[in-house]
Amino acid sequence: MSTGDQPALEACISLPDMEELLSLLLEPDPAIPNSVSEASNSNNQEAATYSSLDVDRKRKRMISNRESARRSRWRKKKRLEDLTDELSRLSATNWELGARLGFATHRCLAIQRENQRLRLECASLSAKLSSLRGMLIVVGARDQHPLISGINTAKTIASSHCILI
Repeated sequence: MSTGDQPALEACISLPDMEELLSLLLEPDPAIPNSVSEASNSNNQEAATYSSLDVDRKRKRMISNRESARRSRWRKKKRLEDLTDELSRLSATNWELGARLGFATHRCLAIQRENQRLRLECASLSAKLSSLRGMLIVVGARDQHPLISGINTAKTIASSHCILI
């Protein structure tokens, strides 16, 4: 091959020089901060920092969860106390309403008995009234009849009025 056919680098750098350059590039240099070994140490430090951040986050989350659970237990206890108070109040109201219902039922039965008695009395009085009306018709007919007109009608009417009262 001629020099015109070869790349420019091959003409300038020999094989041993290339190997030396390559070895220099691959070996870590303590003067350069971004060397491979320091990058590895840096990654380890970052991992340690991240793990300590994770531990802190977990600890904070655990504390937050405990606090949340404590608040939840407090709300549950408060709700139970409220329900117990409401149960007591409703039980007292229920007892009072039961007593009132018993009184109203007793009163209703007494009124029904009184109503029945008054209906019977009404029927009895209606029968007496009907009987008295019949008597008045007989008395009125007797006063108009010429054969009976001699009887003292004023006395009969007065006695009829006494019966009505």
